[in-house]
Amino acid sequence: MSEWKIPLSDLDYGFEEQAAVARVLQSKWLTMGEEVERFEKEFAEHLGVSHAVAVASGSAALHLALQALGIGPGDEIIQPAINFVAAANMTVALGATPLFAELVDLKEPTLDPRDLDRLVTPHTKAVVVMHYGGYLCRMAEIKEICRTRGIAIVEDACHAVGAQMVGNMSDIACFSFFSNKNLAVGEGGMVTTNSDELAQKVRLLRSHGMTTLTWDRFRGHASTYDVAMHGYNYRLDEMRAALGRVQLAKLDKGNARRKKLVELYRQKLSGLTGWIIPFNGYTGGSAYHLMVALAPDESERSRVLTALTNARIQFSLHYPCIPDFTAFKAFRQGSLQKSRAFAKRAITLPLYPGMSEEQVEEICAVLAK
Repeated sequence: MSEWKIPLSDLDYGFEEQAAVARVLQSKWLTMGEEVERFEKEFAEHLGVSHAVAVASGSAALHLALQALGIGPGDEIIQPAINFVAAANMTVALGATPLFAELVDLKEPTLDPRDLDRLVTPHTKAVVVMHYGGYLCRMAEIKEICRTRGIAIVEDACHAVGAQMVGNMSDIACFSFFSNKNLAVGEGGMVTTNSDELAQKVRLLRSHGMTTLTWDRFRGHASTYDVAMHGYNYRLDEMRAALGRVQLAKLDKGNARRKKLVELYRQKLSGLTGWIIPFNGYTGGSAYHLMVALAPDESERSRVLTALTNARIQFSLHYPCIPDFTAFKAFRQGSLQKSRAFAKRAITLPLYPGMSEEQVEEICAVLAK
């Protein structure tokens, strides 16, 4: 049993997920097969994209997306300084250089198109945009800059599954199905694109560059295979795909519930002096993945974190500023003043479809006190 009275996130799991796993076990086929194929088809239809390729994790999705775009040594990838470290790690893994861009501001912690424009060099091959907390970046401005400069756009949509137009606004998009995500299967991810060429590359790269799969050979659709590219084992298994299909069917309802809880949070926290609630007044489509509040300063945040811990309310910090990690000290550039201020003041509060209004009110009362 969890030590937390109110956890940061919780799974919306029930009989349907149990039945999905039982279906796979009864089939006695565990590796990538029919469930994965159906999950990909249903996911693509839900987002309105041409191709969805299931992979082992959100990090795998980012790795394959960048590699499919031909990213390599000498290339520069512009990306937000406030993000999970996966995109930056995958950039370095491919021998490329991450350039960290500033936020729009503390109220809108997504990549600033003005800073993107400033950072572009002849070596810039792509930009990774991240829809922080499920809220869309300023995609119209970003797309215009990238169109005129010939730069590819990768959507890090790991927070934004189900948000309006997400997955359709870039060359290639990446999703995570980690346990705390809106669509959760434990580990897993998806790459989406409207490009036949990029989809074919990702499909090859996720399974050692093999032109046919074990599932194809099992069904008698092939007897041998070629290795067309140097790839990886980034396959998704059948049980996670089966869970994903059930979770996908619950996604819109879960996101709608998250929206109502966020609206209540904003109402209850509106009177706190000096606090900032990012995206307050936001009118676009969102997946409402995170509920983040910014304390007036680092010391007040520290006091609130202690109070939340004492009340057995779980929290998180999304995110430390990536260039301040030891492994990225060689990539530090610019002041990133807003990104660092955000990292020092942000608190991520509990948010999941199964939360009650009373739990939101209890959390807000701790902050108010």
